[in-house]
Amino acid sequence: MRAMKEASVAPEGEVGLKKMRGIVVHESFCYEKETQLTVRKTSLFFAGDGFSVYDCKGEVFFRVESYGPDVRDKDEVVLMDASGKCLLTVRRKRPSLHQRWEGFLGERSEGDKPIFSVRRSSIIGRSSVTVDVFGNPGEEYLIDGSFPQRCCTIYDTSFNSSKEAVAEIRRKVDASTNMVLGRDVFSLCLKPGFDAAFAMGLVLVLDQINSDHVVVDDGAEVDQPAEDASP
Repeated sequence: MRAMKEASVAPEGEVGLKKMRGIVVHESFCYEKETQLTVRKTSLFFAGDGFSVYDCKGEVFFRVESYGPDVRDKDEVVLMDASGKCLLTVRRKRPSLHQRWEGFLGERSEGDKPIFSVRRSSIIGRSSVTVDVFGNPGEEYLIDGSFPQRCCTIYDTSFNSSKEAVAEIRRKVDASTNMVLGRDVFSLCLKPGFDAAFAMGLVLVLDQINSDHVVVDDGAEVDQPAEDASP
């Protein structure tokens, strides 16, 4: 499977948006209207095993699949479109004291430069997550909230501006019963112009960070023993 450097199919409603903040993977994954995607975790046993992402019509939009115990690099996760083309690779950077992850366009090859990086602000307890985008100097984001509880917000903090919410992860509510579904199904809500593929890449990083925590019944997060690492 080779990298896909450009997306060929635009979501419905996308009409040639200009290059702006929030477009990291490709502008064809940006909507002109506020949009809600449904994310389903395809394995409930281990963080990072797989996801399917559905659009408002119930059709598969993105997917992430587990490659089993013989995976080449368990610190690397690939986001694909519905046809299996690689859109984005997120990879944990080691050693890294603050759990730093990097995102690469398409399928990562040796020597490729990342297009964004993600790091926790602290390795102790619950903490916010910061995101730096390399292709647009000054473009930064902050992720605040609790991903294990499926309740967090992605804020645009670029250029020292006030925080502006651009995406949100929420518990999914069944419209027919008005019941809140389990944490294996949740909503990814996107503001107009924010890259859905980039947002899903951040979800993958949050899921991997969550794999280093234990969530007890009352919803509290407890850190597992930290690995040896240097800044």
